[in-house]
Amino acid sequence: MPIERKRLVQEMNPKVHAWDPDSFLSVGNGNLAYTVDCTGTQSRIAHIKGKTPLCTLSSWGLHNYPGKEEKHYDRLRLKQYEHAGRTVGYMSDDTAQEELFHDLRVNPHRCNLAHIGLQASGPYDINNGTSFTQELDLYSGVITSDFMVEDEPVQVHTLCHPKQDQLSFRLKSPLLKRGKLHLVLRFPYPSHDITASDYTKPESHQSVLVEYGDGRYCIKRTVDTMHYEVHILLSKHACLRQSATHEFIITASQEMLEVGVLFQHGQERQEVVDFNQALDACTLHWASFWQDGAFIDLSSSSDPRAQELQRRGILSRYLLAIQCSGNTPPPETGLTCNSWYGKFHLEMHLLHAAHFALYGQPHLLERSLSYYLDILPGAYERARSQGYQGGRWPKMTDPSGNDSPSAIGTLLCWQQPHPIFYGSLLRKTHPESALLSSWVPVVKATADFMVDYVIWDEKRKSYIIGPPVIPVQENHDSEQTVNPTFELSYWRWALSEAIDFMEQFEQPVDPKWKHVLDNLAPLPMRDGLYLAQENCPDTYTAYAYDHPSLLFSLGLLDGRDVDPKVMEQSLMHVMEKWQLNELWGWDFPLMAMTAARLGKPEMALDLLLMDSPKNTYTQNGHNAQRPKEDLPLYLPGNGALLLALALMAGGWEGSETPYPGFPKEGWVVQAEGLKKFW
Repeated sequence: MPIERKRLVQEMNPKVHAWDPDSFLSVGNGNLAYTVDCTGTQSRIAHIKGKTPLCTLSSWGLHNYPGKEEKHYDRLRLKQYEHAGRTVGYMSDDTAQEELFHDLRVNPHRCNLAHIGLQASGPYDINNGTSFTQELDLYSGVITSDFMVEDEPVQVHTLCHPKQDQLSFRLKSPLLKRGKLHLVLRFPYPSHDITASDYTKPESHQSVLVEYGDGRYCIKRTVDTMHYEVHILLSKHACLRQSATHEFIITASQEMLEVGVLFQHGQERQEVVDFNQALDACTLHWASFWQDGAFIDLSSSSDPRAQELQRRGILSRYLLAIQCSGNTPPPETGLTCNSWYGKFHLEMHLLHAAHFALYGQPHLLERSLSYYLDILPGAYERARSQGYQGGRWPKMTDPSGNDSPSAIGTLLCWQQPHPIFYGSLLRKTHPESALLSSWVPVVKATADFMVDYVIWDEKRKSYIIGPPVIPVQENHDSEQTVNPTFELSYWRWALSEAIDFMEQFEQPVDPKWKHVLDNLAPLPMRDGLYLAQENCPDTYTAYAYDHPSLLFSLGLLDGRDVDPKVMEQSLMHVMEKWQLNELWGWDFPLMAMTAARLGKPEMALDLLLMDSPKNTYTQNGHNAQRPKEDLPLYLPGNGALLLALALMAGGWEGSETPYPGFPKEGWVVQAEGLKKFW
């Protein structure tokens, strides 16, 4: 029988009954997200340290502090490293250049476009609201919030248009007609901190109101060199007035108020649509999202953990759709709040978006892949400036494709093969993808750099990786790291896939690709166990914390260069010796993938649902990285969870039984539309 998708999705609708920063809900479309409290708006500005702030963030809304628009990389003194007989400079040392180093890291930063909240006037106070009943209907993308202010009812419907950066609100309350309840728009100055907001600098930006008539208004925002417009459409019997330099109040003379708020930038021109039009578009979009993609049903399982795993999976799919399906890769906290100043990390892009292809929604992955084509010239220049062939992709970056100085990030390399991963994933799961033919130069640039980056070791007659290099497990000394296990596997896997990709599109293949592929060093091991890297004999003692990336060669990858027995012993040692509380949210799912491929489905489930601080999934579905105060949510954990579920339910090449990653006892799995992993 077909899976009852609508029922199962709506059973997981988040419900909120109090003002709780751990359960703030969001609406969005991949390029814009709006996070609300229990009023369905942003009725409190105050931010609690370590909790999720209330922001309106976009993929395009980035700001530079005055005088910091110019990226003075030419002034930055590089730290020089010896690498295979050549000297390579990296932006890895801030000594005696702290200010410049800091400026290049924090600019540009993502900014809060607007704070949109309810305000009540005397004797009423919105902060005294009671009897909250809030629900996000995942199947329509609409948040409905019902509550009382004193003895007066208030209802708010909140949604985001799926095709344009528009928020829509429908408010109902007797307080509206009596002039005691208003919707207020406030505009902060940008900040690089978690809130993306600074309310202490009203003189540093402009908010100019223009009224067009028929309930249409525009607030023109000038924030240093950044410009955007906020177009507003009000229902009849409503008006907007400016109440302070950056504050605008919307009032109504009826018990119902409908408001559309459209954010625009650059040359784009769209029209605000009324609430019913936005509601129709939103409802159609989300019904299609849940019905057209793949689906996993665990509801018939007797294992008591199945309901929680189902909840995490469904909420993760919603959250990644609204936060990680935009025109550029997302930050690690998406469009909810600023992490790392709102910049994004390309090694995490895989965990944010790769699952879309496996769940039959490749277009949601492809939207951000065009970014690599846009920044390819910069990747060529970065490689050239360091003396390498091909294109070197940045790590911590922004829409420009510039890299950010970092003692760790600039020396990381595991993001380099990712574009080949995306091309191979689309080629396998969606060979009709229109993106594939345009991906040839990306694959070529990536592989050309990879083969020039490795070092020929004459003594061992093989190519090695590093030094200097920092692996996935970032607690290693860059100048002492040689042949990190996952990176070696990834190089081998990606070069093989690159050759197949080019041959499929009848493109010439550089013979050096094959030569390097055939002569890469074997994975480092000792005493029948894989090591984190060749110079780390104490992998399972002094270094038994942070990401156990030595396991990911068989899990995220297909293990074509892995000895399954050695990997099984390595997994068991990690489970026994590692400081599991030090793992990050995405480590648990990737380890689960390794366990599943090794025929250990019980362990895979234990890992997915392990009780550990950074494996916490809050009521709204976010993966909180407790006790880290700067990461109240962490979307790579959600994305890795979806990859693991796709592998465990959909299988992989060579798996012969249905749902191979789930135990036979206690688990009943149904799946529709999943694409098989490699």
